[in-house]
Order: sequence, then structure tokens, then C-alpha cells
Amino acid sequence: MSNELKIGRIRGIDVRVHWSWSVVFFLATWNLAGGVFPEWHPNWSTGLHWTIAVIAVLLFFVSLLAHEFAHSLMAKARGLPVGSITLFLLGGVSRIEAEPPSPKTEFIIAIVGPLTSLGLGTIFLALGMAGAGLDERFVRDPVRVFAELGPVSTLLLWLGPVNLLLGLFNLVPAFPLDGGRILRSIFWAATNSLQKATLWVSGVGQSIAWLFVLCGVAMAFGIPVPLFGAGLLSGMWLMFIGWFLHRSGQAHYHQVRTRELLDDVPVYQLMRMDVPAVSPELRVNMLVHDWMEGTDELTFPVIYNGEMIGVVTLEDVHKVKRDSWETAVVGEIMTPTRELAVVAPREPVGQALDKLSRGHLRQLPVVERGRLIGILLRVDIVKWMRLKSGFVPGRYDSAIGW
Repeated sequence: MSNELKIGRIRGIDVRVHWSWSVVFFLATWNLAGGVFPEWHPNWSTGLHWTIAVIAVLLFFVSLLAHEFAHSLMAKARGLPVGSITLFLLGGVSRIEAEPPSPKTEFIIAIVGPLTSLGLGTIFLALGMAGAGLDERFVRDPVRVFAELGPVSTLLLWLGPVNLLLGLFNLVPAFPLDGGRILRSIFWAATNSLQKATLWVSGVGQSIAWLFVLCGVAMAFGIPVPLFGAGLLSGMWLMFIGWFLHRSGQAHYHQVRTRELLDDVPVYQLMRMDVPAVSPELRVNMLVHDWMEGTDELTFPVIYNGEMIGVVTLEDVHKVKRDSWETAVVGEIMTPTRELAVVAPREPVGQALDKLSRGHLRQLPVVERGRLIGILLRVDIVKWMRLKSGFVPGRYDSAIGW
């Protein structure tokens, strides 16, 4: 998460911006201020071009958030937890922390995003046309009519088509686009198998990704492509989108493989039972010198009267000034159990891997009736999968949006 900046929290959902969004902001603003708006309004000052360009991009930022919040709020309404919304180079993504329980739920959550963008686009376009008083003059002399537009009508007439394109593009049937989720819900309903539906959509999406790459190559060599045109920069951008869709299709395929291999395996089968634990009265300097130095262990359960009351990590130690190590004790710096992600011994390893991925964790305590009975390490899950099938899982993350 170090490459993401949290900018707020709305309805219990963190809103984050990835550093790559700054690239989009700069390029979009530059394109509008240096090309689109000067062409529409040659009589405007340079300062006004740039001011309206910045406002336009910020309003598109808000429109994109509305698209993602539609996904997230619908997911919460259907009982699914939502971790955050992140805006990045290629748009936005809602991190929904569980797979939908049914094809109907998946379809509703997926379709609401494009409908939101299409609705916003229609409203913006209608308001812009009404405010500009566009009539038959626009057909006869569109350049002059655009030149007479005010800043508000200009913004609306730009935001309308952009949101319409956003909604339509998200209907492309490829992960992580909404169209991929919509198609998966249809296949899922037809086959009654989430895994089979995901595999089919991954294949469709990767075929579309290769089509984008081939079209991008053609455009880069000056061959015009319907709807996309031609040009080196546009071709490279389309190739990049194709590559991204291809990688996403592979990732969803890996998620299915992970689920197939791990959903029938209980946690107790892979957990380690010989878990080094410490007392809450242990001084921090002894924790460092006697337990951490010279070992690979950087996380220790904290046990009191036979029950696990928390976990202490190297990160917790770093929060304490070095000259306080001799007086501070583990109980003062540990993370309490109520704030921890834990697993039960009979819980499927696939669900445990979800928790590891969502929390960016390397291990999870295995707890039964409040007592620590073992620990599950991510490295042990990967090792088991290599031994069983030669397959190495990637980061499992259920996300929706663009």
C-alpha cells in the first residue's frame, strides 16, 4: 500500500489514489488544455484553457468514483465486505473482499457500474446541449457553435461523451472489466460452476486482449482501425491495454486454480504446531535478543494463561524507542487478538489465503476456542501447491471495475 495515498473514507470504504493516477491527470489535462479546448475555443485565454482543463479532469475523477461506489455500495447491500476503492493508471477498482454467493449477485454488482456511467453521461450530455441551446445551427457550423459555448456547457459536453465511453468500454467481456463479471455471471448460471465460468471468461478475455494488441500494432504502423484510428501513440496505448487485460485474465485463471486446489484442504493439514510464543511480561530487549536475533521468526503469538491475547512483530518493536527497550514489555506493544485476522483449524486453506492476501500477511494464527494451536504460513501453502501440482499461486484479490 506504500504506492497508494488514502484521500478519504466514505460510507466505511477507504478511497485511495495510486501514484500512477498522477500520470493520467497530467496527460489528460495537457491534452485538454493544449489541444481540445484551444480547438473548441480559440478566443479563450491560455489560463482559462488550463483552468477548465483541470476542472474537467477533476470532475471525471468524481465520475469515476461514482462508478466504483456504485459497485461497492451494491456489494455491501448484498452482504459482501468492501475494503477500498483505488484509482490508478487505467481507471478505478473496487476491492470486494469475497466472491459473490450467486450469479444474480455478481450480475447486479457488475452491471450497476456501467449503468451509472451511462446514466451520468446521458445527463451531462442532455444538460450541456440544453444549456448551449444547440439547434440546427450546430449541423451547419459546429465549429462556430462550439466557439460560442461558455465554460459550464463546455465541461458538460466533454464529460457526457467521456462517461458514455467509460460505460460502454466497461461492458467489454474481459477481466477486470465489468463486462467480464457480467459474462461470468451468465456462464455461472448456465453451468452452476463458478470455477468453470471463470475459466471460460478468462479465455474470452485473453482472446480480446490479443485482438487489442494486434490492433495496436496495426495502428502503430499507420494502418487505421475502425473506432480507434491510427498513430504510434494510440497504437502503443491500445497494446498496453491489451497486455493489461491479458495479465488480468491469467490472474483470474490462477485464482480459480488456487481455489480448486485449496478449497478441500483444511488449515490443520498445513499448519505448523510447534509455535514459539512469548509472555506479555517479556521485556522488549529480551524479545529482540533472545527470540528474534539469529532466527527467521519476526512474529510471535503472545500467550497468557494458555490463551492467545495478541501478536507481537518486528514492526511493533520498531515503534518503541531503543532506549525504552529495557523497560517496555511485550503486552504494551503487541497487537490484540481482537484486531487480528485468525483462522480455525477446519477452515479451508483457500479462505485462509484470502485473509493472507487481503491483509498482505505472511502468516495467520490458528485458534480454536480462544487457544492457539498452530500457525499457518503463506510459504507453506505455496510449497504444498508446488509439491502437489507444480502450480504457484499469485496474489488472490477479488476486484471489480476499471
